[in-house]
Amino acid sequence: MQLATRAVVTAVLAAAVAVAGYLGGLPLSATAAVLAILLALGWPALAGLPFKPGSATVVALGGVGAVAVVHLTVTQPYLRDLPVVFAAAILLAFLNELLRRDGRTRLVESVSGTVAGTLVAVAVAGWVAIGRTPGGEPIVVVGALALAVGSVVVALHLRPWVGALATAGAAAAAGALGGVLLPAIDPLAGALLGLSVGVLVATLHALFDQLPSLQKRWPSLAAVTLPVTVTGILVYVVGRVLVG
Repeated sequence: MQLATRAVVTAVLAAAVAVAGYLGGLPLSATAAVLAILLALGWPALAGLPFKPGSATVVALGGVGAVAVVHLTVTQPYLRDLPVVFAAAILLAFLNELLRRDGRTRLVESVSGTVAGTLVAVAVAGWVAIGRTPGGEPIVVVGALALAVGSVVVALHLRPWVGALATAGAAAAAGALGGVLLPAIDPLAGALLGLSVGVLVATLHALFDQLPSLQKRWPSLAAVTLPVTVTGILVYVVGRVLVG
């Protein structure tokens, strides 16, 4: 999958999060769960893990479980049970290795890669947590809008540092615009949120863009989903700091 195509798909996924965030509640949780599953399907191929079906299952269970726990938590803080979910997923990662019948080659790489993928999938629960926070729906919309714009700009063929600055600047501008359009969030707070999202998008682009495996379908699926899942926890943290 080419860079431009990946950028468009990531932007579409971010737009879906923005719409779900505007609706709030179950639509946002369902969208987050779908994102976790999409990431799980492609993560083993992206990370080059030896036992792909088992690793994909662990990552999916961790991500969907995190979304479900946050959605069902009645009172704040909504992320308080997230460490329990992640700990259970780590145990599943070891169980996954016990079920292997291929000689368990590259054991350490398999465990660490599966746990890393689970951590990325669990991060998507941040969208649900900030969406459930009082006054949090506009933060979801602004964060997702900044992510969509940053994902498009990062695909432009610019020099590395120029591209990173352009991505961060465009995301910050999108966040500020979201703050203007949504009275519940201050434009300055929106700009700062967008800036943080833009920096994350530029960083992930620098980390993953040169991987040869991105020419294939399944690794590309994880690559286009990964920025959306990771941004969830970032938006939650930055949103709580800026807006309260």
